[in-house]
Amino acid sequence: MGKVAVAATVVCTAAVCAAAVLLVRRRMRSSGKWAAAEAVLRELEEKCATPTAKLRRVADAMMVEMHAGLAIEGGSKLKMLISYVDNLPTGNEKGLFYALDLGGTNFRVMRVQLGGKDNPIKQEFDEVSIPPQLMTSSCNELFDFIAEALAKFVATEGDDFHLPPGRQRELGFTFSFPVRQLSLASGTLINWTKGFLIEDAIGQDVVAELTKAMERVGLDMRVTALVNDTVGTLAGGRYTNPDVVAAVILGTGTNAAYVERAHAIPKWQGLLPKSGEMVINMEWGNFRSSHLPLTVYDYALDAESLNPGDQIFEKLISGMYLGEIVRIVLCTMAEKASFFGDTIPPKLNIPFILRTPDMSAMHHDTSPDLKVVGSKLKDILEVPNSCLTMRKIVVAICDIVATRGARLSAAGIVGILTKLERDAPKEGEKQQRSVIALDGGLFEHYTKFRECMKATLDELLGEVSDSVVIELSNDGSGIGAALLAASHSQYLEVEEES
Repeated sequence: MGKVAVAATVVCTAAVCAAAVLLVRRRMRSSGKWAAAEAVLRELEEKCATPTAKLRRVADAMMVEMHAGLAIEGGSKLKMLISYVDNLPTGNEKGLFYALDLGGTNFRVMRVQLGGKDNPIKQEFDEVSIPPQLMTSSCNELFDFIAEALAKFVATEGDDFHLPPGRQRELGFTFSFPVRQLSLASGTLINWTKGFLIEDAIGQDVVAELTKAMERVGLDMRVTALVNDTVGTLAGGRYTNPDVVAAVILGTGTNAAYVERAHAIPKWQGLLPKSGEMVINMEWGNFRSSHLPLTVYDYALDAESLNPGDQIFEKLISGMYLGEIVRIVLCTMAEKASFFGDTIPPKLNIPFILRTPDMSAMHHDTSPDLKVVGSKLKDILEVPNSCLTMRKIVVAICDIVATRGARLSAAGIVGILTKLERDAPKEGEKQQRSVIALDGGLFEHYTKFRECMKATLDELLGEVSDSVVIELSNDGSGIGAALLAASHSQYLEVEEES
C-alpha cells in the first residue's frame, strides 16, 4: 500500500473515531447524568491535543536538547551517552559469537553463526529465570549464577556452530541497567532498577565482574562489547540494512539511539574514531519540554511514581504508563461524575491495575456492543454492569491517551532526523533514505498506536516521508549484542590481513 493510501486510510480512521466521539457526546448531552463525564472527557481531549504546530515545537526542542547533551556532561535532560560503538555491523561479519541479555528477572543467552551477506544467521538461545533471592544477594552470587548458565549453554554447541581453532569465544553483553560506560567493554554500575538491589555491585565494572565469574567456572570467553538494548537494536538493524540511522524502543519503557558524526560531539575527549561515527544512547525517556501537553493526570502519575520529575517523556508514551493514565482519568470520572454509580469500584484505586495491553484490547474492540470493553471493566475493575454509553466513553479515553503518545513518539523521531539534517529535502541532492529500527511490544502489538505514529511521521515530514522507513526489529537487542561482538572482534585485523 502506498503512503498516500496509508495516509488516506489513517485520515478516514481518524474521521470515524471523531464521529464516534461526537456520537457519544450527543447521547451524553441527551442525559444530564453524563454531563459531568462529558466535561472531563472534553477537557482531557483539549489538554492532550497535539496539533502539527505543537509537534514541530516538540521536535525542535528535542533537537536543541540533543545539541546541549552532546556539548557537555549534564548539559541537558537528555544524557546523550557515548556508547563507544564506532563500528556498526556491515553484513560481512563471519564466525561464531555469543550474546548475554540481562535486563530483568530473566536473562537470555544466545549464540549466532555469521556467514556474511549471502548466508542467513544461524542462532540458538536459552532463557533463564533468576531466583528472587539472587536479586538481593551479592555480586559474586549473581554473576556466578549467570556464568554457570552461560557455561552450560556453551557446552551444548552443536555441529552447526564452528569456532576456528585457537580462538577465544567472544560475547556481546546487553546490560539494561544504568551504567557509566568507560570504554566499549567496560562500565560501572550506577544503580539497580527493576527489583534488583545488590549493594556490593554498585560502582563495580560489570564486565570485570562477569569476566571473573566466567573464570571461576572455567569458561574461556571474552566480553567484547557492553551495550544497552537500544544500541543493540541499532546494530541488529544495521546488519541487514545499511540505511538504518537510528533505533527506538517502544515497549514497557522507551529509549532511542542513533549514529552521530564524531566531530559533532564536543564532549568527546581523545582521537576521533577512524569510522568518523559514534553511536549515541540518548536516554530520551528523560526528555522534558514546556511544549509537551501535560495534564493533571500526568502530574498525578508523576507524583506517585518512584522517580518524580524524571522520565517525563517516557511517562507520556511508553507501555508502562499508558494504561495507568487511563485508570487515573477513570478515577476522576468516578469521583466527579459518579461514572460508575454511587460508589467507586475499590479496584479502580489500585495503581497499575489497568495495564496497557488491556487498554489496547478495549481500544481495538469493534463489536457492536463493545463486549471486550464490558468484559475488561468486569474482570479487572469488578464493574458488574456497564451500559454502551459508558463503554464508548472508555474507548474514547483510550483513543485520546494512545493518540497523544503515538504522535509525541513521532515528534521525537523527527527531532532525531532534524539533528541529522534528514528532515527536509536538500536542493540539488537526492534525498537520503533513513531507516529507523523499532522494537518493543507497544509498537509491535498496539496496532492503533503504531498506525497513528506512522501517519504522524508522514504528516510532519511531508515529501521527505517517502524516504523515511520504520522497520520492526524483533529481538534486535539480543542479536545486536552478538553482532557488535563480531564488528569489534579482537581477530578483525588478523582476518583483514589474511
